[in-house]
Amino acid sequence: MNRTRSVLLLAVLICAVLILQPGAAISASANGPAAAETLQAQPAAPTVASVLDGEISAVEKDFVGAAEAMPEDKYNFSPESLKIPGSDYKGVRTFAGQVKHVAISNYFIWAPITGDKVPDDLKGDNGAANVKSKADIIALLKESFALGHRAAATLTTKNMLQIAEHSKSTRLRLAMFGVAHAYDHYGQMVEYLRMNGIVPPASR
Repeated sequence: MNRTRSVLLLAVLICAVLILQPGAAISASANGPAAAETLQAQPAAPTVASVLDGEISAVEKDFVGAAEAMPEDKYNFSPESLKIPGSDYKGVRTFAGQVKHVAISNYFIWAPITGDKVPDDLKGDNGAANVKSKADIIALLKESFALGHRAAATLTTKNMLQIAEHSKSTRLRLAMFGVAHAYDHYGQMVEYLRMNGIVPPASR
């Protein structure tokens, strides 16, 4: 009896191993559509590109959501206008300035990965001077994140540690830094929103 049970257990284990083999998809298709659909439903294995693209998507969702949540008549708000006793907000960026700063920085951070040329109107101390309305600022922001997605798509395990063109950093570090930098300023934007009685979309 014990021998029979051992043989059956061994058979079950062998079947399990065979199912997990690379050729399992072919066997599953032969065994019927239900088995094939089960295998097709499994998510693809993560790659360097897909993981970084997911990180860019996450910060993009929070950042763009915060930018859209602030009313246009508050886009020039900064804590300096509140004159909080004991505070020191003199010269800090306005809300619009925070959004534009990240949009412009995204170009400078991610363009070396894709090989894109940073638009001339984004360069200099007063980059994107003609981008003033809320709609135009958000459009620039979304374009900059689109560049980030293109940058992430180029990354592989073979090239991620290469020094990016016109940069002293690796392609991987630049891709990651763009995310970290945006989150830094997102935290500041959250405070600006709450100072105006607005709960950030990501916190609702």
